[in-house]
Amino acid sequence: MSESNTTKPKNEIPIVNDPSFSFAGFQVVRGEFFAHIAEPSISFCNNKVNVNTACIRRLPDTDYVQVLVNPKDKKLAVRPCNENEKDSIRWCSNTNKRTPKQVTCRLFFAKVMDLMGWNSGNRYKLLGKLIQTHNDLLFVFDLNTPEIYLRKNVDEETSKISRTPTYPDDWKDQFGVSFEEHLNNVQVEIFNDYTVFGINTCEKTSSQDTSNENEEVISDE
Repeated sequence: MSESNTTKPKNEIPIVNDPSFSFAGFQVVRGEFFAHIAEPSISFCNNKVNVNTACIRRLPDTDYVQVLVNPKDKKLAVRPCNENEKDSIRWCSNTNKRTPKQVTCRLFFAKVMDLMGWNSGNRYKLLGKLIQTHNDLLFVFDLNTPEIYLRKNVDEETSKISRTPTYPDDWKDQFGVSFEEHLNNVQVEIFNDYTVFGINTCEKTSSQDTSNENEEVISDE
């Protein structure tokens, strides 16, 4: 019988058995601290709201959605729906190459700014997750964890939104929540206490450069 040609990889890292290891004291580093252009996100800026291309691509057969808000837990959900359902909005362009659509929503924008105590002159971006419930597939965003893009004055008459994000003050002295708290936050209650918002859509379609399919729509009009 010939000897087996199977050999142990030279660069295999040995596994150390350490039963004394504990997650106590560890913090799960926030996803917002890493590059995440391909992650689902939603942005608020200039009385408009829009998702990024990653959201559109995750649900390729969805053209209309409902926006839901849980004012108590400060969570926002984007739920696929039919065009004829009440409070549906179109979240993508009506073209063969589907791109995110900026939706004008002055009242909704103002209510979110008021709920969160945000400055309406800044831009706020939230990372989200696509989750499966018993009956729905939807995106959920935590309003408590925004990336904040401050509006800065260029001169006495002109201002623009910075492309460098800042974060809430209480993030400065931590990498994230504790491992135990992170585990407890994994389960998300979706529809309890949510409010469905109708948004006044704007028919004007933004002509954005779509050379990068994962690039989000950014406006500073």
